[in-house]
Amino acid sequence: MTNDSPLPENHAFSKEATQRSAKAGGITLNYYEATPDVQPSTVGGGLPLVMLHGGGPGASAWSNFGPALPHFAAHFRTLLVDQPGFGASDKPEVVGNYYRHAADHVVALLDELGIAKVHLLGNSLGGGTAMRLALTYPERVGRLVLMGPGGLSLNLFHADPTEGVQRLMDFGADPTRESLRAFISTMVVDQSLVTDELVEERFADATAPGAQDAMRSMGMSFWNPETAEDGMLWREAHRLRKHTLLTWGREDRVNPLDGAMVALKLIPKAQLHVFPNCGHWAQIEAAAEFAEITTAFLSRHVERPPREPKG
Repeated sequence: MTNDSPLPENHAFSKEATQRSAKAGGITLNYYEATPDVQPSTVGGGLPLVMLHGGGPGASAWSNFGPALPHFAAHFRTLLVDQPGFGASDKPEVVGNYYRHAADHVVALLDELGIAKVHLLGNSLGGGTAMRLALTYPERVGRLVLMGPGGLSLNLFHADPTEGVQRLMDFGADPTRESLRAFISTMVVDQSLVTDELVEERFADATAPGAQDAMRSMGMSFWNPETAEDGMLWREAHRLRKHTLLTWGREDRVNPLDGAMVALKLIPKAQLHVFPNCGHWAQIEAAAEFAEITTAFLSRHVERPPREPKG
């Protein structure tokens, strides 16, 4: 059994009805957008919410956050973005470290859409992108929710690579349904969530044209000595001045819980929420609780007007 009941399905927020695309710094990014019925929303200072998915085989904005869209769109203008190289977004070769590469393209997307400032919610790889974006473009970010974030997580006791990362590498070397199932199994405590349908859906996306080349390019940006250090976001955590909610599954086998401690210590405005009996996909295994906690955190944001210059 999962920790709580999943969020209710709402067919008004279907994948087809919410899908959009736009230019973003020379490439096209795919995203899904929905807004509150009452306009304009003043929750969380009236800022939109951008949600950034993880980086496993077949990952996409919809696979990570599609079921959660109705809840968040009831409170915020919500955009689920396929990061470069994933989902239906373009798959260019990664320039520099992936977090910076993706963050720059997400900001270009916001520019294209005329959005000045957002809240960011990122899972795993998307957490790293969100962190890099907030460090590089602090004026574009309200609050951060980071779920077992890549780059910021620093394993104090667990070996590297972790079990989940090793299974990810195994799929890259041998992209079969069996190796994909082994990877997905490390994402969750509740193994009933690892269905044949999920494996088939993710396998189709993971082996789509260009997907494996994009995964290799992304992965090399964390192994190449010239670009890897830029992805060690924990070294810059002390510079982050945003209110930050770190969320972790207690049984996370990808970025284990001990990886949260350095970030919690270094980020001045950080707090940590741990979900019991939960792995790397808190938004799925603890769906209702995750939605409740993150919405409350984001809703506390107050957008203050800019200071008048001294005469």
